[in-house]
Amino acid sequence: MIYPKIPLAQSIIEIFSAKGITNIIISPGSRNAPLTIGFAQNSNFKCYSIADERCAAFFALGIAQQTKQPTAIVCTSGSALLNYYPAVAEAFYSQIPLIVVSADRPQSKIDIGDGQTIRQENVFQNHSVFNANLTEEASVDNDLKINKAIETAILQKGPVHINAPFEEPLYETVETLSVQPTITHSEEILGTKIIDNSEEVASIWNSAKRKLVLIGVNEANAIDEKTIENLASDPSVVVLTETTSNLHHPGFIASIDTLITPFEEVDFLEFQPEVLLTFGGMIVSKRIKAFLRKYKPQEHWHIDTLRAYDTFSALTKHFVMQPNDFFNDLLPKTTFVESDYFSKIDKIYDLRKIRRQEYLEKTIFSDFKVFEKVIESLPKNSQLQISNSSAIRYAQLIDIDPSIEVFCNRGTSGIDGSTSTAIGAAVANGKQNIFITGDISFLYDSNALWNAYIPKNFKIILINNGGGGIFRILPGHEEKPVFNTFFETSHHLTAENLAMMYKLNYYTASDANSLDENIKLLYSNNDAPAILEVFTPTFENDVILKRFFKELI
Repeated sequence: MIYPKIPLAQSIIEIFSAKGITNIIISPGSRNAPLTIGFAQNSNFKCYSIADERCAAFFALGIAQQTKQPTAIVCTSGSALLNYYPAVAEAFYSQIPLIVVSADRPQSKIDIGDGQTIRQENVFQNHSVFNANLTEEASVDNDLKINKAIETAILQKGPVHINAPFEEPLYETVETLSVQPTITHSEEILGTKIIDNSEEVASIWNSAKRKLVLIGVNEANAIDEKTIENLASDPSVVVLTETTSNLHHPGFIASIDTLITPFEEVDFLEFQPEVLLTFGGMIVSKRIKAFLRKYKPQEHWHIDTLRAYDTFSALTKHFVMQPNDFFNDLLPKTTFVESDYFSKIDKIYDLRKIRRQEYLEKTIFSDFKVFEKVIESLPKNSQLQISNSSAIRYAQLIDIDPSIEVFCNRGTSGIDGSTSTAIGAAVANGKQNIFITGDISFLYDSNALWNAYIPKNFKIILINNGGGGIFRILPGHEEKPVFNTFFETSHHLTAENLAMMYKLNYYTASDANSLDENIKLLYSNNDAPAILEVFTPTFENDVILKRFFKELI
């Protein structure tokens, strides 16, 4: 076995190995050479080399998203570290364990005019759950900090930062370890939790005739079937699921905006819940957030082992537990109360779905029509990754087969690393992966394709509407040069040459027939990763979507 000569690097590598950290994404550099040597030549680690640090961090995020285990990213000193920040922030808000290991100059070289140096210590302090600022020499104190960082990433499900200063020479190796690092063990308390004051909670639940359950980002198959059936059977309960909730039942409302966008004052008042129950991550629908902020529930209960955001300025209880534990404790104490809450909403939603189908059958080729066709085409039991901005919002309007898992970076809702995350996820889970993205998101993260690990069956469906189409949907859109240049970022770029450069199969579509034809080719050919670029009409997309909401009534 070959080891880096620097004892601190040895300690980091040995502790990572002992703690079971296996996936290491390394961005090439010089200052991090001791870590690169140690990780890459140790068979306990699966190492990936990705040059662009921003892409590397989102790639790692995708792996951690799938494995639910901490993934490490390793970089050199200086501005390289700062390129991790978008993914660190996403990991912080999406509760994904990410371990940043940054090589640094010794503190004596900081702020004296030395090259490739910045103030690296605590640089992620606002968006991390632990920061380990190591000293240059190996020590028990350093060991404890490294252990603590890994344990905190696991227990608090978030990003941690380990900053390690190394002095030259950096490339020397040895055949025996010079350290015996201290290994600690976390004291996580497992087991089923019960609700505090459960009788009082059950009493409030049983007396409420309008109970709304809203589910954000959630793992597939995470909620017990008996809980799903109970909620679906209760006449006083309406369940709203988002695309990223991965929760399905015929009695649940699967497209929130389709339901509530045409609502008027009287409808909102009738829909206003007495009890709002939420679990899962961030909510996509702006309309449901606006509704609940204006028509507040008497009680808002949020279930989460770590956090409870007061998203609607109405939070009354935070249940620090898993949703299954909550429902297993609560539901046996509940009774169905007489109510027409569900039946009224269900009737409205059934009509909305009929209107949606009628509209899609008559509408012209557009973003909305493409999303319908693309989502219908998805292979069963595949995984769908969706980029942010208009892509995830269109996806919210179309029913997705329950066998398909859906993911999107909703922590900070940024477009910056969607492609890299999707590729990392595809590498980690081994399923058939499809990534649906818009043109601006794709172009923004085009370095994601500078990646030697993309599975051959990885499919990108790129919807190119010539700019940031979401800004045409938002209020304030006017067809003026300032809008086209500074909001929509109008362009005439395509992915064709990028696909050629990175040796991806490339297909195009610009109408319904070419979409049907080429989407079949996209799925049938697995000799290389592939892009299907679908061109939609820039100036019609927003009109078609807005008209859809008007015709739902």
